Amino acid sequence: MTLVQLRHFVVLADVGSFVQASAALFLTQPALTRSIHALEDELGGTLFDRLGRRISLTPFGHEVLARARRLVGDAEALRQAGKGLHAGLIGQLRVGLSSAPGALLSTPLMLHMAEHHPRLQVQISRGNTAVLLSALRAQHLDAAIVDIRDMRPSADLQVTLAFELDAGFLVRRDHPLAQPGRAVSLEDVMAYPVASTPLSDEVARLLITRYGPQANPDDMVTLRCDESLSIVEVARRSNAVVLTVNAVAADLIRLDVSPRLDAVARFGLVTPAQRQGAPALRILREQLPRWTAAACGL
Repeated sequence: MTLVQLRHFVVLADVGSFVQASAALFLTQPALTRSIHALEDELGGTLFDRLGRRISLTPFGHEVLARARRLVGDAEALRQAGKGLHAGLIGQLRVGLSSAPGALLSTPLMLHMAEHHPRLQVQISRGNTAVLLSALRAQHLDAAIVDIRDMRPSADLQVTLAFELDAGFLVRRDHPLAQPGRAVSLEDVMAYPVASTPLSDEVARLLITRYGPQANPDDMVTLRCDESLSIVEVARRSNAVVLTVNAVAADLIRLDVSPRLDAVARFGLVTPAQRQGAPALRILREQLPRWTAAACGL
């Protein structure tokens, strides 16, 4: 017994004619007759009484029809669900976002899914790079957007869609150091609390190269938090200086620190290298360049 045979049976029962059913199914009448006979042989009973050119369901046929309808209907629903999953229109997408990507991309990601893919279940997890990569390896996430400078080379993970965002020392507009045309030294900066998310070793080396051992983040940073938006809010409401991605705080201004920092944060989409990705990842890959460009004001 096959689903094809059951579908033939349901269509024939609905139209009540081999001629009409053959046309609806794009089959020849002999082919449809063979299909119904094979189904009757397997079920062990006659499904139709044949009265000349007319047919009618037998009592046994009526019993089988109700179950056949459910099976054919379930199969069609499964087929449509499969198409939807493959297209990324339904199902689940689990994304990890580190500090700056979380601040910049969480809202655009959820807005896009709400407007264009309302049946897709989206789960956003926030955390530092190490935590998110561990969750990715444990298959608790489908993808993560993290600081790829904080990653160790690994054969089990692949990075795509890398992008860079300018970063620097930011303060509120009426901060004592925010005087037009004034060059600020690191000593000036360190006279105030310095806030930052955890920094990669590469950024730490850059800071030390530019400003000397005093710029070691372990000593320089006095307020450390995984959430960019939290440290930015502290800078808005106090004289703290925040070291972060410029795009996270468009209302803050960048200090002209001498020598100039010229730092960039480098992020990327990280996925398992040897595991088939969730179908909805296609949507994330298509939209990520647009979202990052918008975050940079491009």
